[in-house]
Order: sequence, then C-alpha cells, then structure tokens
Amino acid sequence: MQFWQKRRARQRLPRLRSAPIYIKQPAITNMVCYKVGMGHVAMTDDTDAPSKGQEISRSCTFVEMPETHVYGARFYSKNEISHYRQVSAEAYSKEVSEKFKIKTKGKNTIESMKAKVPEFKDITLLLVANVRDVAVGQHHRVRYESSLGGASLEEKYNFAVANMGKPVTAGSIFKGGEYLDVVSVTKGKGWAGTIKRFGTARLYHKATQKTRHVGTLGPFTPGKVLFTVPQAGQMGFNYRTEYNKRILKIGKKDEAASFTPSAGFQNYGKMSNDFIILEGSIPGPAKRLVRLKKSVTNRNAKAIKEPKVGYVSTVQHK
Repeated sequence: MQFWQKRRARQRLPRLRSAPIYIKQPAITNMVCYKVGMGHVAMTDDTDAPSKGQEISRSCTFVEMPETHVYGARFYSKNEISHYRQVSAEAYSKEVSEKFKIKTKGKNTIESMKAKVPEFKDITLLLVANVRDVAVGQHHRVRYESSLGGASLEEKYNFAVANMGKPVTAGSIFKGGEYLDVVSVTKGKGWAGTIKRFGTARLYHKATQKTRHVGTLGPFTPGKVLFTVPQAGQMGFNYRTEYNKRILKIGKKDEAASFTPSAGFQNYGKMSNDFIILEGSIPGPAKRLVRLKKSVTNRNAKAIKEPKVGYVSTVQHK
C-alpha cells in the first residue's frame, strides 16, 4: 500500500501542490504536454557508473507540447484571517483572449497593475494550450496556471509584462540534460478485487463461500474497519508524481517529422509540434495529459550536463 488514497482522479489536468522556491531567475516553472509513446536511445554514459564514457542504451518517452500562449496574469494577496493567499486581481491579453475565445473577468491590463504590485504577495501566469493540432482528438483548449521564479515581485511583474500575449516553447522553459518532475494520471484499470489491487494471497481452497476475498476485516475492537484493510475498489486513474526525470533532447516543430515513425506512434499518431524526449517511463497511456515542472528537489544545483545522444529508435512493437 505505497500510495493512499486509491481514489479516481477528478480531472485529467493534475493539480500542482508545490513549486520550486530555489529559482532566483524569472522563469515559468511548469507546462502541459501529451504523452506520445516510448522508444530507446543510444547515448554516451556521463555518470560515475562502471560504464562511464561508453555507449549505452536507455528507454525513453516522447511527450509533445501543443501551441501555448500567455493570456493573463494572476495577482495574489494574503488573507488577514486565514493567512492563506487569495486571488485579488487578474490581468489579461486582449489579443490572445479574443483569439482563443476566453471569457475574462474584468478588463484590467498588465500595465495598469504596476502601481499596485507592492500590495500583492505573489504573481503567476495564466497560459492556454491549443490542442487542436495535437493528435489526441481533443477540441477544447487547456487553460492552466504556472508559478514564476524570481527573487522579488518586481522581477516577476517585469517578466509577466515581457511575456504577456507571447507564445511559450519547450526550449524557453527547460534545457537539455535538466531534471524535472512529471505529474500525470495513471492508466485506469476500473473496479478490481483485493488480489489484483493489493496483491493479497488467495484463501485456502476449503474457505467458506469465496477464495479471492479478504479473510478478515480486522479485530473485534476497535469496532470499525480501518482504512489499511485491503478491499475491492477503483484501481488506477490516480494522480502520481515522478521526480527527477532527465531530459535527453528538446526538439523543435521542424524536427518532429524526423523523429516520428512513418506510420505514426502506436495509439497516438504523428507529432507536429515541439517535443521532449525523457529518460525512462512516465505514468499514463498514450494521449494522456502530462504536466512537466521544475524539479522541487533541485537536483540541477551542481550542473546541467546535456547528454550526447547518438541514435534515437522509434520502432513500434505491436
């Protein structure tokens, strides 16, 4: 029972509950992508393993980033009663809002909020991803929020002004060789029993009634069933975060065709936008929405070494 609760995710867009606080330069800290599929790469081992300097093979995952724009900024203040932060004001880009038909609250502009910056506690950016060009069969756009790095509110405000209404690319947020965190929803398995869900053993063949159920729900006291008792229920389709996934390559839109199989990726199709190749696997099936964010453990503190990738295989085995 490594994870609990095993409840079904409410939405496919994961919620980020933490943000890196060590980033002193103004920057966007997360973005939305879609899982494409897996392959393997031949690269030079740059770790301290016995195979250091030799060519090794590593499994990898392709994720595609849809066309993304900054359409607004959100200003937070401190609640005097609960001491939590609360939304005080929002500013929008008129051009991007009209282009993507986004209903905005109020008519504030980012320039009009300059005099009120000292009153706020934090500033974030509002982004919109146009997924119609991505082969996921989704027509509605994805709107999400990203925290900003920076040492002061003035730096965050100036960064928001400079990027308001402009497109965002994968290369402007991450670098090759950087470690990041992946937040996604796992593959759903539906309703499952205790043996498949928790790996419990089958009962003795002379057990009463059934052999694939729990033998006991707990002691006589306390007079309740504890949450640690394995029971049947929803399996999969849970929020999961995997830390420190290394970026092997950041590809641009023009390179997407050369990294796509002639028949497309299995259960996905062909890539047509910016993409990222991550080392290892990530949660969820193909076409799953994935959020990539800056590493909260700051594994990039020493240095970011861009890996030397020699060959990328996208052969699809059915």
